[in-house]
Amino acid sequence: MQFLWPQMLWLLLALPLLAAAYLYLIARRKKIALLYASLALPRAALGPGQRLRRHIPPLLFLLALGVALLACARPTATITLPSDTITLVLAMDTSRSMAATDVAPTRIGASKQAARDLIVGLPASVRLGMVSFAATATVVLPPTDNRQDMLDAIDRFQLQLGTATGSGLIQALAVLFPDDGIDLEAILFSGESLAPGPGGRSLTEAAAADAVRKREQERPAAQPGSYRHGAVILLSDGRRTTGPDPLDAARMAAQRGVRVYTVGFGTPQGGAAAESGLSYYMQLDEPALRAVAAITNGEYFQAGSAADLSQVYRQLSARFALERKETEISALFSAAAVLLLGVACGLSMLWFRR
Repeated sequence: MQFLWPQMLWLLLALPLLAAAYLYLIARRKKIALLYASLALPRAALGPGQRLRRHIPPLLFLLALGVALLACARPTATITLPSDTITLVLAMDTSRSMAATDVAPTRIGASKQAARDLIVGLPASVRLGMVSFAATATVVLPPTDNRQDMLDAIDRFQLQLGTATGSGLIQALAVLFPDDGIDLEAILFSGESLAPGPGGRSLTEAAAADAVRKREQERPAAQPGSYRHGAVILLSDGRRTTGPDPLDAARMAAQRGVRVYTVGFGTPQGGAAAESGLSYYMQLDEPALRAVAAITNGEYFQAGSAADLSQVYRQLSARFALERKETEISALFSAAAVLLLGVACGLSMLWFRR
């Protein structure tokens, strides 16, 4: 627990002073109390319970005052709350390597079924968009909350040559931020670097357009992971063969505060696929996927089977349903102080008529 106004905590030093003043008044009252010929009679009348009872209302009052002073310091706590409406973009690798059969029935078949399970389990507060990427990236479905449209979009995934992981991530950002003017074609076919800051690598083999580069470099950088209204899930089963560097695309996402959750799909030892009589071998690029997740303050998952992928999607779906937020809880402390004060007054009236 933290406090927005911690300087108010100094007021808590008044509590020991009040307690000392109370004890002083009790001791002084004993000195001026009426003298009895024998103390046995009043002690028997009061009993140990009665003697203890008279201190309970003042103690509750002191506790109420302490809790009220804590409320004045405006305490905050990280609590889990139902999330607001968010937009989730699923960027799926549709390169030819997804035809590999190391995951039954094929990688693409298993990933489609897992995506359907994800859609069915999505909370009502989540809108979903879809992007596919091979040699380039395509918007399969703009963000929508229509579950049937999402399920229908799964069948539109088509395998193609190439793996442009960076293009898939950039296109996902364009879907998530339609007003930002993110133009994948301008990035692919022009000649300047899009990566912000000194020492940044070129986003493509040709680099990015002047206008796009300038807009990205002038964009105020957000805290990675601070964007609360959307996220990207990027699934890939192989290494980038063309297109922008996915690490530079991850920096674009980090500048916008967007978390990218990366999923490496396939067995760790890799797999083989055949196309037009030719066989080729592919293996996960785990270091790149881990780096993308780390840059954006996201998380990397490895799924070696259809069941693993479905489990990853279930974890992510549950994460998007609930959100941990730093929330001010001074109202709770104020309510507790009022309750304690009410109980103290009630007991005093009930027991002592004052």
